[in-house]
Amino acid sequence: VFIAQSRASGSHRDVEDEELTRIFVMIPKTYTEEDLREKFKMYGDIEYCSIIKNKTTGESKGLGYVRYLKPSQAARAIEECDRSYRAILAEPKNKSSESFEHDYYSNSMRPELRGNTLPFCMQPEFCSFEKADTRIQEPVSKRLSVVSRLPFIQEQLFALFDLVPGLEYCDVQRDPHTNSGYAVIQYSTAASAIYAKYKLNGFEYPPGNRLTVIFLEDGNDSSE
Repeated sequence: VFIAQSRASGSHRDVEDEELTRIFVMIPKTYTEEDLREKFKMYGDIEYCSIIKNKTTGESKGLGYVRYLKPSQAARAIEECDRSYRAILAEPKNKSSESFEHDYYSNSMRPELRGNTLPFCMQPEFCSFEKADTRIQEPVSKRLSVVSRLPFIQEQLFALFDLVPGLEYCDVQRDPHTNSGYAVIQYSTAASAIYAKYKLNGFEYPPGNRLTVIFLEDGNDSSE
């Protein structure tokens, strides 16, 4: 896992504490904190585990945090844990948990949900999730389309998308009539493409120019 860090993030210790050692995961609602620790302790030394609960009923929302002692352990957990956990680095604590949960549901998971089949139902313990989450039926692939009102510079766009591991190629094209930017990006795995779309769709590059990033059909079975 390659992690890029903003120069404005503060001291190294602050960055490590807030951004590189906590992961955010989707779990069955029946999980306890002990269950969560048991599933993730194989990847490193865990400082604490916590499960997000409904403030009114006290029931689990099916989401949790795992905090490791080292960034490398958090990175290993993200790479090696079962994909059904949808593990990502957690946002710093200065961002509200409600906002982060909303972003996580909207951008990280729903693009993979199609039809009436829940992706977790390969394992019965995950089937308690609401079928309402299947309403977005966007096909997922390893290939992305990037559109901008300004033309792209090949080297700069490649460097931007290469921050996400697994970039295979970046093909920049230009419309001679509108001078707008268009590019096709392909990653080695759909997971990398999903993460790139999640992070870079709506990103301003250069500042003031928003990128639109969508999936392109790559000819593979998107159900994987």
